[in-house]
Amino acid sequence: MEIVLSGIRPTGKLHLGNYFGAVKNFVKMQETHNCFFFIADYHSLTTHPKPNDLHGIVKQVLAEYLAAGLDPEKATLYIQSDLPEIAELYLILNMNAYLGELERVTTFKEKARKQPENVNAGLLTYPTLMAADIIIHKANKVPVGKDQEQNLEMTRTFARRFNRMYKEDFFPIPQAYNFGEQLVKIPGLDGSGKMGKSEGESNAIFLADDPKVIRKKVMRAVTDSGPTKPNQEKPEPIQNLFSLLKVVSKPDVVDHFDAAYNNCSIRYGDLKKQLAEDIISFTEPLRDKILSLSGDEVAISKAARIGADKARESARKTIREVREIIGFRPF
Repeated sequence: MEIVLSGIRPTGKLHLGNYFGAVKNFVKMQETHNCFFFIADYHSLTTHPKPNDLHGIVKQVLAEYLAAGLDPEKATLYIQSDLPEIAELYLILNMNAYLGELERVTTFKEKARKQPENVNAGLLTYPTLMAADIIIHKANKVPVGKDQEQNLEMTRTFARRFNRMYKEDFFPIPQAYNFGEQLVKIPGLDGSGKMGKSEGESNAIFLADDPKVIRKKVMRAVTDSGPTKPNQEKPEPIQNLFSLLKVVSKPDVVDHFDAAYNNCSIRYGDLKKQLAEDIISFTEPLRDKILSLSGDEVAISKAARIGADKARESARKTIREVREIIGFRPF
């Protein structure tokens, strides 16, 4: 069975974009693949979070992904820092990573340009930590976005380099996993691009958003002055609203507003009100689960413990074999 691994950014609350995008596919994949999902709290240290903030964010993200359908009994869902083996493999890979290749990484150059006051070693060696995350479990497939493709290529480089240096066909060479047509792209509320926190809090509908917040965000969504002739093509901001409508509303609701647009009688205020209520109805059961889990210390601790135990079993085996290959042997 293929091993699939994906990291979860601890800064990212779940919104409709990543729920319909990756997470629903993760829920399906856990039935057919050997899946490892981890909350990347080591990675977050490059931004120097405060201890209480870091702990609270990790807890919230864990609660949200559990509420969205990831099952600790079916997949391995764990917190990165619960595996000290990752830090050991990270150190080993750093010994065989070179300054020039790390400095050429696009994401490092962008970070260094945007935050010149905090160009730390963790940013520079992000690709080696990402590689350790992946090959510690000998993953075959890694779902990655465009911004991480270069880092995945470097993971392949480090895996090949280790195999070549020690003349062992030990680490598999991981490939990008493409969801293809299964990946639903959800637009943002700002009239262009995709939904995401990086584009601004008001651009995204988060699963834990209160109904009042959802109504406020949707009513502020970008529109235009309306169609001027029958059956004209919808501009991007309006098409985005219809795209959202299609994933949360009943088909007859979509048909009603589509017909109103085509005959130039549409009232965007009515469309937004309907869209807001349909989003609230859709997210309500997820929001209730998130709130329930966030307040249930026992359930959260149990899920984290189950995930850590399963992940450690895999990681310890890999590190034990890596140490033997390198020459770290007891006397």
